Parts: sequence; C-alpha cells; structure tokens
Amino acid sequence: MRDMAQYIQIHPQTPQERLIRRAAEVIRSGGLVVYPSDSSYALGCQIDSKDGLERICRIRQLGQEHRFALICRDLSQISAFAKIGNEAFRLIKSLTPGPYTFILKATKEVPRRLQHPKRKTIGIRIPDSPIAQALVGELAEPLFSSTLILPGEEDAMTDPHEIRERLEKLVDLIIDAGIVPYAPTTILGFTEDTPEIIRQGKAAVPSLT
Repeated sequence: MRDMAQYIQIHPQTPQERLIRRAAEVIRSGGLVVYPSDSSYALGCQIDSKDGLERICRIRQLGQEHRFALICRDLSQISAFAKIGNEAFRLIKSLTPGPYTFILKATKEVPRRLQHPKRKTIGIRIPDSPIAQALVGELAEPLFSSTLILPGEEDAMTDPHEIRERLEKLVDLIIDAGIVPYAPTTILGFTEDTPEIIRQGKAAVPSLT
C-alpha cells in the first residue's frame, strides 16, 4: 500500500457514495483504514486480512485476550458469523443500530484469530453511523474493527487531524468526519442462557429480565 495514508473528508450524515467506494476499495485491497463509528474513531480492515489484524495489534499493542469486533449492517449479516438465539435476536433488534457491542459465540465463518482464544466468542456491532453503515453496505460483508485507542491512552482519538499526524505512515486511508467524541459502547454478553451486562457504556442498559 501507500507510504502515506490517503486522507478523505466524508460527510458524517450524508456520506458521498464515490468516497465510500474509494474507502471500500482500499479495504478490499488489504488496506487498513481509520473510520468513524457512533462511539469513536476506529481501525478497520477486511475480515480475512491476517496482515490487517497484525497491523492493528502492532498499532494498539494488543494481546490475544483483546476483544475484537465485527461491524455489521444488520441482523441478517450477523447470523452468518455469530450464533444468535431467539432472546438475543429480539434484544439486539430492539437496540440496533446503536452504541452496543454484543458478545456472541462465533460460527465457523469467523477466522480463529479473530475469536477470543478461550471462549470462542466475537464482538458484534451495528453502529448508528451513516459512514460505518455505508462502508459495510458497500463491502457486502462485516468490517473487522478495533477502537482507536493508542498505547498508554485511556480514551480513543477524536480529532482526525491528530490521527493524521500520528498514524499517516501506519494506515492506508483516514476518513475525516470531523470530531467524534469518545463514548465507550455498552457491552452485553449472550454466551450463556441469560444475557449479562459486561460493561456499562454510552448507551442505557436495557432490562434483561
């Protein structure tokens, strides 16, 4: 890929189709992109890109225990990559799109390196972000993703200009959608019969009874 990242400005509410296609082409070519979700800026690559995963882990200095996520467009896209029961389906349907991460048992379609090494789970998101939605729609498959939190930092990066200064030699494309305030997602686990709240984040915790 390029020595310096491409840098494109995309409207956060009405994404330009030609720019979304351009970003999707970088991803399809094995590239690593910075894109905005509804909770932060994030790093994203193709689901089967081993190189993309390794680059994300190097940038963030992540270990094997880290929870990764797949960005999906809708519930139908989830079903190919995660085992989802009736109760989980109803709850996820009622909460999406939105700032939630759902921990589900992974199917065989998910590469082992993307799963939690012990629990064989995967994080799933359907973000309320026109750009993220447009990207996965153009790709016609989920986007492998990790929140853009650099080593030693507690919060995700919010300013695309700062992202460009610090990461333009480490990624292939940066999408500038303006400032995206960091608000951690609420994480809900569905790996057992009863759903559990793993982390209270930006979104309200629903009644699980």
